[in-house]
Amino acid sequence: MTEAASASVRPPAGTPVTFRWRKWDGAPHWIHECVYLGSDRWGDWVGQQTGWRSVRPGREIITTGPNVTLVPPEGTYACTVNATHPRVRVYIDIAWDVRWSETERDVLEGIDMDLDVVRALDERGLFIDDEDEWDEHRVRYGYPLDVVARLEALAVDLERRVGAFEAPFDDATAAHWLGRLAAL
Repeated sequence: MTEAASASVRPPAGTPVTFRWRKWDGAPHWIHECVYLGSDRWGDWVGQQTGWRSVRPGREIITTGPNVTLVPPEGTYACTVNATHPRVRVYIDIAWDVRWSETERDVLEGIDMDLDVVRALDERGLFIDDEDEWDEHRVRYGYPLDVVARLEALAVDLERRVGAFEAPFDDATAAHWLGRLAAL
């Protein structure tokens, strides 16, 4: 889907949306209740209010504080920033083909690729998470070698950018979108 086509399916700000993840083999993964907040030069932003649901087969989470998620146009990650989570400020899901659905209204969808970049507020600090799952799944699902190389390099680059507080991974950018979420 081209960026222009993607722009034409964006809902108005304030519209409830579903963010649906699947695995490489098509198996269902996380589904998040969200609201569309708008877009900026970094991509599209959605948010979750306190008490909203995130579910996957066998697990349900009710958010304990607001968060916002950036989906860049290239669709290779989703960066969630938590406003009040006691342990995690930034959680980036490395992804493949995250985009607005071509068949369902108000749905973002993408493939969760296992690797995550996390900026924890506790002693863990900044790290790349789930490398064991990545190693297992790239064999099980047969990830193409070019995809593996691209996403491994992306995870390292994102870890560096988050650690340097580069926009859009800085607190000011997140504060703007958390403010929009609070205003709804």
